[in-house]
Amino acid sequence: MVGGHFFVRVILKKYPLPEEGGLEGAGAMIGILERIFTLTLVLVGQYMALALVLAAKSIARFEDLKNRKFAEYYLIGTLSSMLCAMFVGIFTLWLVSELVKIV
Repeated sequence: MVGGHFFVRVILKKYPLPEEGGLEGAGAMIGILERIFTLTLVLVGQYMALALVLAAKSIARFEDLKNRKFAEYYLIGTLSSMLCAMFVGIFTLWLVSELVKIV
């Protein structure tokens, strides 16, 4: 799911947002963990639980989301990250189902 970081970076490159405070590299690590969690939930068929990922991030960033520019940046990053992980998960499930048919 580290590869998803590059996908999200390409999308967010169009929408630069100056970094304010925070731990260096924390955003990238949060993104990787988010994609791993999302992928795991997709692989076990718990699509509804994906809302927990979004809710947890939103609660942690509640004050920051009052800034419209940051809120848009946050949504673009979070949704593209989740979409990437969901695509990998759905593709993996499809691939496994096709391999099972062969065996």
